[in-house]
Amino acid sequence: MFELIDKTYNPKSFERDVYEKTVQFFEPYEKAGDVFVIMMPPPNVTGKLHVGHSLTYMIQDILIRYYRQKGRKVLWQPGIDHAGIATQMVVERTLEEKGIKKSDMSREEFINVIWEWKEKSGGLIAEQQKLLGCSAPWNRSRFTMDESMNRAVRHAFVRLYKDGLIYRDKRFVNWDTKFKTAISDLEIVNKEEKGILWHIKYNFSDGSGHITVATTRPETMFGDTAVAVHPNDERYKNFIGKMVKIPFTNREIPVIADEYVDMEKGSGCLKITPAHDHNDFMVGKRHNLEIINILDEDGHMENFEYVPEFIRGIYLKKARKEVLERLKSENLLIKEEEITHSMPYGDRSNTVIEPLLKEQWFVDAKTLSVEALRAVQNKITRFIPEKWENTYYDWLNNIQPWCISRQIVWGHQIPAWFTERGDIIVEETEEEAKRIGGPNIRRDTDVLDTWFSSALWPFATLGWPENTPDLKEFFPTSVLVTGFDIIFFWIARMMMMSLYFMREVPFRDIYIHALVRDEKGQKMSKSKGNVLDPIELMEEYGADALRFTLAFFSVPGRDIKIGKEHIKISRNFITKIWNAARFLQHKNVSFEHNIKDLSPKSHLNKWVIAKLKKFQEEVDLNIKEYRFDYLAKNIQIFLRETFCDFFIEALKIVDTEETKNTAGAVFQEFLRIAHPVIPFVTDHLAQILGITDTFINKSGVHVNELPNHEESERTVDQLIERIHVERSSGDISLESFSEELKKLGC
Repeated sequence: MFELIDKTYNPKSFERDVYEKTVQFFEPYEKAGDVFVIMMPPPNVTGKLHVGHSLTYMIQDILIRYYRQKGRKVLWQPGIDHAGIATQMVVERTLEEKGIKKSDMSREEFINVIWEWKEKSGGLIAEQQKLLGCSAPWNRSRFTMDESMNRAVRHAFVRLYKDGLIYRDKRFVNWDTKFKTAISDLEIVNKEEKGILWHIKYNFSDGSGHITVATTRPETMFGDTAVAVHPNDERYKNFIGKMVKIPFTNREIPVIADEYVDMEKGSGCLKITPAHDHNDFMVGKRHNLEIINILDEDGHMENFEYVPEFIRGIYLKKARKEVLERLKSENLLIKEEEITHSMPYGDRSNTVIEPLLKEQWFVDAKTLSVEALRAVQNKITRFIPEKWENTYYDWLNNIQPWCISRQIVWGHQIPAWFTERGDIIVEETEEEAKRIGGPNIRRDTDVLDTWFSSALWPFATLGWPENTPDLKEFFPTSVLVTGFDIIFFWIARMMMMSLYFMREVPFRDIYIHALVRDEKGQKMSKSKGNVLDPIELMEEYGADALRFTLAFFSVPGRDIKIGKEHIKISRNFITKIWNAARFLQHKNVSFEHNIKDLSPKSHLNKWVIAKLKKFQEEVDLNIKEYRFDYLAKNIQIFLRETFCDFFIEALKIVDTEETKNTAGAVFQEFLRIAHPVIPFVTDHLAQILGITDTFINKSGVHVNELPNHEESERTVDQLIERIHVERSSGDISLESFSEELKKLGC
């Protein structure tokens, strides 16, 4: 005798147990058929599950569970990213709370502290993924700083360098003065804020007057090498070629003409500081201007040859204040104009990012992008929805050299050494580098951008550069599921690296899901107080309710707008499944019969089998087309309208052995079909009802094995339509309804 189903649906009472019972099935099954592979986007080791993560992992888990049921040899490769700057920041903060400074430690000591932190506190998100139901083989999990990944990263760097695709160059980088490192564009948050446009006198060297320069950064004037005006600006044509003096110095710079200047903005005169602005640098190159850097890596005024004594060695913000006060005192500040402008901030340091001309390591992304573009253009890899191809094309067509060096400690140290003469040696090991350059070589202290190792993820996690059995079997992968915000930063780079090293695309399909917003369509943020914490939601409503809600609202190309009320509605729907199971158990329905072995005689039972077949066909199509919203809706429609609202109601009247056997067979097939979306409740009910221990690897009945029963479907559909009409008019009686059903059930 199996246990009775509890009266109340309480997911907290069984979800963890269900997961532990099924984890043994997450490994790729050796005797399975064709492979199906998804690479899990590796979350940061510092990360905590948020609702956007939940959407990504839920969609992947649906696909993984579906194809595992279909008999595929499934691999969902999990892992964690070392998250260079984020992790270093967390550990530094932890040390500071103990009164310890990073500067008091050697590089090796600090790295050891980070590893200790990682072992104790890193990987929390993996435990949270399990609460969501992610059926990944966790013993295969990779960490981007594992030795196998280190080997892959070193090999990739050395090969790209020796092939001429990695090089050192002095170019502009996004410089974070707090962390003292270059950062990627992705790590920048542009904030619209109020600012001041200061109009400043630059006196002509010959004493004939002045020109008015408008700038938002007066403190960088000491790195100016020209003042630029538009060549067609009648106000300044006579000044082109004249020399002006930079305030508080005797240094003279020319007035030049360049079409970059916007005559309508500010005063129409721009100070050109090539070392501290991307656009100024391009102007400087066109006019062969000197490049003068006045800042150190901490953002202090450090070039004493050019910086006046009163601001030497002080930080940018304070320097600005001192310069403005001096300008006012010497009547060189004409006016202050209030403006609104966009300022770049480091997403973790929350400091203004400085454009800094610095020697760094770069990847020739332009060359690598050619094959990556061609693969999508030729439909070898496709985007779903297709519109995201244009974003991909736009980024790759305008791609710039990729700065891959970071001036932090935590990460893959660049495998490059410098000789005493300054020659560069790039090898995979220090032993090989010393063999070439001698014993006194010095290793580059920079580490690689986190995205460099992530770009190798589809094949490095499978054992590359060794030709492992896993690499042969599971690469290329089947589909990538992710958000649109990393199409360039991760997707494009995986495409480039896979095509270069493996000569194949890393995945056939790229499914881009939408953003999750609150019920009003606003972006979630802590400051607004509208953040939905998936851990709290699962605690209150259960993981299945969260999963079903996210699937239900996953309309392609449209942001997902959800609130707690939506998740409550999903929980109510799952409660309906629960109550349907309780009713069947109360009616002593048998679950021993396979749907394909039934030979029903009544129209009613043939009708529900026909509806089940169409339901399965719709689900198969939904998965193929990545329509997870339709998938959830079809699950809801079949259970609510077909099974509960009509068939169970009919079962109350037509209580025959055939109808009960059909009910048991159909319900267990419904649970199996719904399992990829709501795995916990389906498996738990299956165990209680004695159907199976888990649906995770149960293929069920193929739709082609079921008869169509078209005549019975038409007959019952007509009855249902007549009932709806008569109910609305109030004409139907319980007795006539019962008679009609008995005719169908006999």
